Amino acid sequence: MKVSNFILVPLFAIAAACGGSGSGTPGAPHAEDQAALPAPSMSNAEIARLVYDPDYDVPPGFYRDARAATDRSYTIHHVLDDSESFELCTDDYQTAVNWEAADNAARAVNGVFVSTAETDRYFEFVRELEYTEDVGNIDEPTSPGFARVFKCSNTSRDGVDRSLLNGFAGRINARPVDAGAVREFTEYLWQFRFFATGRRVVLESRAESSDDAAAHVLRIAFRNRQGPGLCDRIEIADWRFSADHSSGDVQKTFTTVRSFEAQLVDGAATLCD
Repeated sequence: MKVSNFILVPLFAIAAACGGSGSGTPGAPHAEDQAALPAPSMSNAEIARLVYDPDYDVPPGFYRDARAATDRSYTIHHVLDDSESFELCTDDYQTAVNWEAADNAARAVNGVFVSTAETDRYFEFVRELEYTEDVGNIDEPTSPGFARVFKCSNTSRDGVDRSLLNGFAGRINARPVDAGAVREFTEYLWQFRFFATGRRVVLESRAESSDDAAAHVLRIAFRNRQGPGLCDRIEIADWRFSADHSSGDVQKTFTTVRSFEAQLVDGAATLCD
């Protein structure tokens, strides 16, 4: 079984910055974060400031994984299908155990089993990963790794092509399929895989619903370097996830909104003419 190469975002920055005991249900959003966020209008200058802010990643109230309270460097990933196109799901615990064990055996860094946990969304397997040398920003000889398998009764990603920005995004099987469910689906998955290269931040996270579907939109800013001595191009895009109220099928649509140029001048975000 293959393993996702993508880890929780912002991962180690969150792990180092957030306190708390890590108690409670892993992966559950805070109760005060359930309401849909407003979609404030931002100027280019405000967007540039957030894009260049090393401490900013997502807006206030965005989904916060309970593992972010971990006080050590750590990784989180979902077990993928053999083609690495989508995350596997099962409601059978032993099947999840077997998949995760095969996944661990195929990893470049194998982990020693520690414990298991589960939520309504997934089964989770905790392993202590041992590194023979400094790897990226993992500066300890060992660190915890959290491997997850979706529960099909909550989320199915069967048939999803994660490399595509548009098209089928999976199925929400938990009921009701309402604005809150689509928001959690969207913000939870943002932690994994999306836009692994370059600087990108979520500016807004807002609900958009209709009679037939519940939808959630992430407004994202990307910083693209254009070369030495040149300003960066900042691109703004909306990524919309819309779920059919009846079937739970989710479709994703990626739309570029606008772009502008900016740069850092003496540590301050500055618009370019």
